Amino acid sequence: MQYGLGHLSMVSLRLTPQEDAEMISQVLYGDHFKIKESRKEWSRIQLSFDRCEGWVKNTQIFKISEEIFQKIEQQNASYASDFITHVCLKHDILLPIVLGSRLDIAPFLSHTPEEIPTASKHEKSNLTPTALLYLNSPYLKGGKSPFGIDNSGFTQMVYKINGYSLLRTTAEQATQGEPLSFIEESEPGDLAFFDNSEGIIDHVGIILEDNYIIHSYGYVRIDRLDHTGIFNSTNRRYSHQLRVIKKII
Repeated sequence: MQYGLGHLSMVSLRLTPQEDAEMISQVLYGDHFKIKESRKEWSRIQLSFDRCEGWVKNTQIFKISEEIFQKIEQQNASYASDFITHVCLKHDILLPIVLGSRLDIAPFLSHTPEEIPTASKHEKSNLTPTALLYLNSPYLKGGKSPFGIDNSGFTQMVYKINGYSLLRTTAEQATQGEPLSFIEESEPGDLAFFDNSEGIIDHVGIILEDNYIIHSYGYVRIDRLDHTGIFNSTNRRYSHQLRVIKKII
């Protein structure tokens, strides 16, 4: 088994080993992973954080030893909480990294970050201000950054920055946590899931105070939430049908 570490700002994780294949997620700076299969130009990797698997170009992989991989596994993670920050490479060259990148791994790459935040789990009340950092970020299928993010990537990153683990896809996240019977039982930071006309859960957002929700739909936006679903304030109609509310923390 081979191992790798995200040493670039962000890298596309694709469904198949092709440049034009669907992007299913991204490898952000500091993400560590197992290399499950290697080919001439591409490798299939599995991210350690959420077990998401996909293909990346070999030129975008930084290989590490199993010993370093295990050290990273056991180390308390700390994440960038600024929209964008930098790490210093050799010869004082700066590499920009985005919100939610893992900073405590920088020494393994001989990089120097501006600072390494203290690794800890934050209070549930911190989820809302973190979510608001992504406000107006454009929707991007497979995206996990303020420059493009999908609905489950948004919820995953908000929880991740605060020290909690969510799986990658909306359907996977819907299997986590404790279901609540009514909106009135929910708290800011809980997750609301929505299904399509076929009953398939395909959307998720983070509940805010006073029956509002923040979610990635076209862009990260705030809309009204009620027992029917999300009422889109721009189109003046319901955009998503509520399926279930989950308490994760």
